[in-house]
Amino acid sequence: MFDIEQHLEELPKLPGVYIHKDKYGDVIYVGKATSLRSRVRQYFRSQTGMDQKTKALVANIAEFEYIVTSNEKEALILENNLIKRYKPRYNVMLRDDKTYPYIKITYGEKFPRLLKTRVLKNDGSKYFGPYADVTSLNTTLALLNDAYSLKRCTPDDFPPGHRPCLNGHIARCGMYCESGSDTDVHEEYMGKIGEALDFLKGKNTGLATQLKTKMKAAADASDFEEAARYRDLIYAAERTVERQKVELLSSGDMDIVIPSEADQGRMARVTVFFVRDGRLIGREVHHLDADADSGKAEIASAFLEQYYINQTKLPSEILLPFHIEDEKQTEGLLSEDKGSRVRLTVPERGRKKELLKLAEKDVSETESLQKVQIENRMESLAAAEDKLREASGIAMPSGLPLRLEAYDISNTGGSDSVAAMVVFVGGEKKRSAYRRFRIRSEDGSDDYGAMQETVYRRLRRGLDGDPGFIPLPDIILVDGGKGHVSAVRQITAALKTSIPVLGMVKDDRHRTRGLVTDEGEMDISKTPDLYRLIGVIQEEVHRFAIEYHRGLRSKRASGSELDGIPGIGEKRRNALLEKFGSIAAISEATLEQLTETPGMNPAAARSVNEYFKNKEHTGGA
Repeated sequence: MFDIEQHLEELPKLPGVYIHKDKYGDVIYVGKATSLRSRVRQYFRSQTGMDQKTKALVANIAEFEYIVTSNEKEALILENNLIKRYKPRYNVMLRDDKTYPYIKITYGEKFPRLLKTRVLKNDGSKYFGPYADVTSLNTTLALLNDAYSLKRCTPDDFPPGHRPCLNGHIARCGMYCESGSDTDVHEEYMGKIGEALDFLKGKNTGLATQLKTKMKAAADASDFEEAARYRDLIYAAERTVERQKVELLSSGDMDIVIPSEADQGRMARVTVFFVRDGRLIGREVHHLDADADSGKAEIASAFLEQYYINQTKLPSEILLPFHIEDEKQTEGLLSEDKGSRVRLTVPERGRKKELLKLAEKDVSETESLQKVQIENRMESLAAAEDKLREASGIAMPSGLPLRLEAYDISNTGGSDSVAAMVVFVGGEKKRSAYRRFRIRSEDGSDDYGAMQETVYRRLRRGLDGDPGFIPLPDIILVDGGKGHVSAVRQITAALKTSIPVLGMVKDDRHRTRGLVTDEGEMDISKTPDLYRLIGVIQEEVHRFAIEYHRGLRSKRASGSELDGIPGIGEKRRNALLEKFGSIAAISEATLEQLTETPGMNPAAARSVNEYFKNKEHTGGA
């Protein structure tokens, strides 16, 4: 048995990570410490001043482990990795790991380009972002590339006889592949890049004026198509500049981090506002797993450590609405990552305080709106489920969420016949419970038989205690009409279950029309809540079935011909397809190219080569 007191005495006064486990051996909390001895011992001393969450954690600790690290930075990184690995119950855990795009100016090239990228490299390029609004980024890129006729192709050197690409022929590029050796052309191009750079910094607000001059010149020359192009660019420039005019009360690069309290569903939100060169360029929301007792300060601290420690470009300052535990330590770790100081600031007055208030107000208003939307959605789903209870005749009380299972069959002329099962609980998708079935019956074109086989296999496994098929559904929905419903009811009756079966029928335009019940077809078009729910379920099960069927069909089509060639098994077939991309490309490959494919030997390569040569000579298809 684990002796906690004895192990507490053995703890070293070194930095590291500690791992708390419950009586089942499951990891329930991972933490880091500057001194493992002092930090871990705190959990088992007086609980005076300890919050409810920590008290609950301590009550469940049956044993602990620790890992010594060289320094605090290593402890932080290890803590993050272990949290992601174990997903401990009592940790505040970042759920999403989004990488937002940047605009990149490739200064390492002779003729720099403007690109969208999600990867930052130390290659001499300049980056702007991140852009949470990808549409805005794409608009800005298209605007600058078109307005300045910038180079867009990848090559940096062009051999003699090189032909310009399509952009050059339609005057969207200055054909630098033909005039790149001209010093004047290069200087002019770099001037354009400089203007684009100023625009991204918000300094060049005269782009629209320049474009208006060019539009007028084109119109005066009766080149109305070119004038129309400049008109569209002017509109894009003015919209982009307008977005950049959201001037903030501070200059420089900073992020504003606003945490929200965790809800009863163990979910917390952190909103991050990006300020670059004194302008707000975007906002993003991250979700974290967190206990309902987790305070905002704890959530903020966990977010800073988990989110920023892996960022390739850190801001110089992060504004927070309150101080956090280990603030100086976190600030030092972020500064070490950046290579220069990163300040964690809690402004008390002045312009930054006003900026923080604006961000908090935005978050508050957004959350209030989302709360109303969620409440409306829940009311809509509850009303829809009440209608389903009424239609199916089940006595399950209103308020308890229904488990709805929907089924659809997909095949092509009876081949590769498959079935899909999707699950909705309380009106929400439960993707972890989705299941797929390959139809085993010989007549794959018999939809009724395929549906019976699918529902039988699903219910049988549930009744036999298979945990992957428990619990049974409250209502079964089948994509089809009276015939499909009748066929499935034979199965539910044979298995001595009383699960109601309803059919989802569509109109001539393949849209949801109604539900087939014991009393006939029920028109749901005048019941918006139920109509929306059934429409979503019907589309989801159809999508899931088609997706599975296409995957099997594609696998069969791509693999069947190669599988018939002597010496070609699954590994060699996959290697050939990975290298050449298609059967057609494999058939045109030389013997040498086939031999160089990983896993292939000369004999196998000759076998493939001779197969396609013979096929060509015999006119095989």
